Amino acid sequence: MTWPLPLGSPKRNVNEKLVDTMPHENDKQISPHDLALQAVTRRHFFQQCQVGLGSVALASLMSNGANVQAATPAANQSALKSTHFPAKAKRVIYLFMAGGPSQLELFDYKPKLQELNGQVIPESYVANKRFAFIKKDAKLLGTTRKFSKQGQAGTEMSELLPHLHKVADDLCIVKSMATDVFNHGPAKLFANTGSPQFSGRPSFGSWLTYGIGSQAEDLPGFVVLQSGPRGPRGGSALWGSGFLPTSYQGVPFRSGAEPILNLSSPQGIDSNRQRQFVSAVNDLNQLRLEAMGDPEIATRIAAYEMAYKMQSSAPELMDISGETKETLELYGVEPGKPSFANNCLLARRLVEKGVRFVQLYHTDWDHHGTPGTELGKSLDERCAEVDRGCAALVQDLKRRGLLEDTIVMWGGEFGRTPQGESRDLIGRDHHIEAFTMWFTGGGIKTGQTIGTTDEIGYNTTSDRLHMHDLHATLLHLLGIDHLKLTYRFQGRDFRLTDVHGQVFQKLLA
Repeated sequence: MTWPLPLGSPKRNVNEKLVDTMPHENDKQISPHDLALQAVTRRHFFQQCQVGLGSVALASLMSNGANVQAATPAANQSALKSTHFPAKAKRVIYLFMAGGPSQLELFDYKPKLQELNGQVIPESYVANKRFAFIKKDAKLLGTTRKFSKQGQAGTEMSELLPHLHKVADDLCIVKSMATDVFNHGPAKLFANTGSPQFSGRPSFGSWLTYGIGSQAEDLPGFVVLQSGPRGPRGGSALWGSGFLPTSYQGVPFRSGAEPILNLSSPQGIDSNRQRQFVSAVNDLNQLRLEAMGDPEIATRIAAYEMAYKMQSSAPELMDISGETKETLELYGVEPGKPSFANNCLLARRLVEKGVRFVQLYHTDWDHHGTPGTELGKSLDERCAEVDRGCAALVQDLKRRGLLEDTIVMWGGEFGRTPQGESRDLIGRDHHIEAFTMWFTGGGIKTGQTIGTTDEIGYNTTSDRLHMHDLHATLLHLLGIDHLKLTYRFQGRDFRLTDVHGQVFQKLLA
């Protein structure tokens, strides 16, 4: 079962046949009028019909939301669409810690692991398991970090996250996350698209904006912000639209006066001249759309219009100098100085403007034990870079009344092993059986810890939350039945959760 347009996608009747216009011996029995009708092909319909795709696409651009249910998905990514049922959340901020944070140093303290530090892990744990780097006889590794219980709920947290301690009761900690893929690039793809393959699957933000649109009129519905020394492994495929129209892909913003490359007008071109240029290009694209019927041309028209709007809206958005001194101190940011905390403040400003999905990537959480990536200084630095910004974002959204319908989530593509790595320094390998994420806002039941792991933190022992189930649950909170949000591509209906996924009720308020 799929949604009707515009939430689903056009389906071609399996019995549909192309009109054969070649002469046949029986043609003499057909009237000239009937022959003329046979000659009308689908391409002719797209080219000539006044209610064809071209006219619908242009109407959706000009409607300014008046007739959003008639909008063509490829033409207007911001058109609002109905949800399957009342939504508890309207938007998502995804704080993605690329590399795989160690849950054993941050959220999942194991006294037994401390006791067994230095001993070889029992064979029963590692039989038939695969690892990225370590061998099956790797020794167990306890943590040197101190843990304490925080908030009224007594949430157990590491000393590495002192600012997050202040919002402990606003969080839901899930210690029983699980995924399928233990290499970085495919695992990041899996967390974002529901598939580990670089095969052009749409990302979560793309599915969401395709399904219900965006409230932002002069900004993209899906924005990506990055911090750290490099971009995440997997690159733009992590926020790509895959086989969905490209208007639904994530748009990376840079820090600084020019958040998007090549967005500024050339020197000597004022706003009026730029408007004339965009209008002329769109007129040409419209003629091409009417001639070819290609919905990607409608996407191009929408992209030019959005780019024109963002020439003023994006630089204004990125300028945080107008924020109060108290807000800047809360996040610990300085105007004009890029940082993860700066991106957290920008995320709040983006959702205030109606952006549907904001994703923050912070890299270098891959703590193997090589110089610069060890569980010592390197982990301390990563935590210090994100701790204050994360806590400030939760506090800021809450005091502005935005947290109640904004989902904020934090985590990486997987976790780290209870075994250590025998490298130059102390480190841990990739681990997919059990790791930790936290959530808040938007219908999440906070002030609780969900899931348990065994005494050394290797396997989940209760309330396992697989990545497919997480995607289904998040869509549910946003008013979407994950089974019904589909798109037909290459002869089959695709969805974010593929053929998997169950709503995880314990996460819901």
